[in-house]
Amino acid sequence: MHELVVIGGGAAGFYGAITAAEMGVEDVLILEKGSELLTKVRISGGGRCNVTHHCFEARELVENYPRGRKSLMGPFHRFQASDTVAWFEGRGVELKTEEDGRMFPITDDSATIIDCLTKAAREAGVTWRTRCGVEHLVKTGEGHFEITTSRGEVVEARKVLVATGGVRTKQARVPAEELEHALEPAVPSLFTFKINDARLKDLPGVSVPNAVVRAGKITTTGPVLVTHWGLSGPGILKASAWGARDLSVSGYRFELRINWAGGESEESIGALFKNERRSHGSRKVVKRSLVEGVTRRLWQSLCEAAGIFDEMTWAKLGRGEERALVGQLVDSRFEVLGKSINKDEFVTCGGVFLRDVNLKTMESRVTPGLYFAGEVLDIDGVTGGFNFQAAWTTGYLAGVGVSGG
Repeated sequence: MHELVVIGGGAAGFYGAITAAEMGVEDVLILEKGSELLTKVRISGGGRCNVTHHCFEARELVENYPRGRKSLMGPFHRFQASDTVAWFEGRGVELKTEEDGRMFPITDDSATIIDCLTKAAREAGVTWRTRCGVEHLVKTGEGHFEITTSRGEVVEARKVLVATGGVRTKQARVPAEELEHALEPAVPSLFTFKINDARLKDLPGVSVPNAVVRAGKITTTGPVLVTHWGLSGPGILKASAWGARDLSVSGYRFELRINWAGGESEESIGALFKNERRSHGSRKVVKRSLVEGVTRRLWQSLCEAAGIFDEMTWAKLGRGEERALVGQLVDSRFEVLGKSINKDEFVTCGGVFLRDVNLKTMESRVTPGLYFAGEVLDIDGVTGGFNFQAAWTTGYLAGVGVSGG
């Protein structure tokens, strides 16, 4: 009989297994349904792995979690981003901080993180099986667990850590539901917006560094990227996370409003135009961007939407055209027709209700000996390394909890 079986070979499962083994738990086994371990680690950040975020204050860190914000305060006081950095650097993996706060290995290669985790697991005595999903999980009258795998075998364990990731699929829900845990339904949390609009048609690859995004009741700020299918970038992804449930109810059809000028008002843009007309009225054409961060191509597209022609100078700009351009800059409105396809979604909200988990140990309040970590919990963060940090934190606390430490 195994002392601990971890269901799920992702970041949370691996970190929980390593922590438990390093704290003296013997015979730790990871079961992974896929053919590879740590698949999200491998592909995250464009293959570079956004390990965490350079935010070392728990009160600030929790503000990046649409679900779990209040509940994570205690866990982050026990293990947070600075602890993650120290753990990896203590094993020879140096991390770097980029301008937006995201932290990556200096190698810019997710294999560095995977190699570190698998090496630490081997050295701690952790073993694993791939292509080994879980079909059933029951707790026996003797107090241990019996796990029926997709291979048809029955694995016995004294304790079980569930780290199956998002609960969209039936297989991911099995370990929690079969032991009487209610789940908050899963909906996508990080996705891009599908938009078919002439203003964006010829702009794929254009980005604005600090736009204001409004989607329903949600307002976010950050970079926005034009893609072949619509809009993406951190500003959009944050809006999709904070508005995940409301946007799901809408069927992903809603009005999106964007201030390309980084929060500048109609009045401030109007004053900028007035100054330009006074200083260079007859010498400069309007279709040259005046707003920092708004590229030439985007500016020209917005000018065309406002009815401004190529050679029109500021002196010849009519009041109606000026108002139209101001509106395009500070309050562009787009009809969203859907979201990115399912395989592009890295995160879902939903999962095991936090009220049913002891957040000091990550042990179930419903079934003693059962633990949870990672995305299977009703916790999700915005883009930028916050979801991996939740995985490291909850995995660590579960590993300590299993060990009795």
